Amino acid sequence: MPATVTGLRYPCTRVLLPRTRLAYVHLKNLLTDAKRDRSARVSGYVAIWLPEEFLVLYLQRGELVNACLHDGEAFKPIAIGAAVEKVPAEPEYGEICFHETDDEQLACMYASQTIEPEAWPSELRPSDPASLFPYLMASTFDGIVEISHDGAVNYLIFANGVVQNTYLAGMQGGSIVERVSRLFDERRRVLHMSVRRWPVPAPIPVQAPTGLVQAYRDLATSLVLRLVAEGRESAPAMAEQARQKLLPAHPALEGISFSGRAPRAVVADADALTTGTAALINQLLWSTGEQDPDRPAALLRDLMHERRHLFQSAGLYEQIHWKLT
Repeated sequence: MPATVTGLRYPCTRVLLPRTRLAYVHLKNLLTDAKRDRSARVSGYVAIWLPEEFLVLYLQRGELVNACLHDGEAFKPIAIGAAVEKVPAEPEYGEICFHETDDEQLACMYASQTIEPEAWPSELRPSDPASLFPYLMASTFDGIVEISHDGAVNYLIFANGVVQNTYLAGMQGGSIVERVSRLFDERRRVLHMSVRRWPVPAPIPVQAPTGLVQAYRDLATSLVLRLVAEGRESAPAMAEQARQKLLPAHPALEGISFSGRAPRAVVADADALTTGTAALINQLLWSTGEQDPDRPAALLRDLMHERRHLFQSAGLYEQIHWKLT
């Protein structure tokens, strides 16, 4: 396990599962508990320490919405399905915890793991509160400040240079001023302290559900196979050419492949995935040069029939150039 994450501790409002051996916990049951028990529909994070990696799974109202991975060097977003697959079904090593917290803290955590922090002025010593807070007030700073030391990660929320809210790991009791002051006491400052900042974070993005990702892969593959069956043997090459052309504008299309390579895990929200898939379908069907103007719609209606409700609710129908309903 990377030493940089072994002792990581994030704030929480309630401990639902204290840090324990991963072998004692059935992860998929834990992540789907909200489907069986309304009281489990909470927002929070599941932290998983694996031998070589560290995972943070984000939940909102009981639904798994995003994930980040620390690979020993840095955090990066990871597809939900790929994150869950990294946890062995019968793990011998590793630890896990499940903590409830506010959506605002989840946004702070995700931003600090996926976005480069803003630089401090070269003359400022951010670990010195006598310098830090006057600077933030003078600059009417809006955003978050992360203070980390000895594995504890803390967040201060600023508006117009003044602390409006805090999320502190293990800090209980006292006013905001008293709790923040304890972060900077001499004993803590002797330890390695990291002080970083970001603008006001956006709400944590919600990744496209794994089922929707697979449905779009199946649809794209079925469309190409149907075109081949109808005599367009170049359909796979045309589809891959269209995908490559659209890829800069629609990175979510990395999750679809026509070249024989395994599709990559997709880190994208449902809207981006739907828009990219619709663009690919439109481009491919236009490039086939179909003479019958009604044929593409009939073909898509047939291929999409079994999952039509899923595709309609995702907004795919509205972005296809042919009328499907």
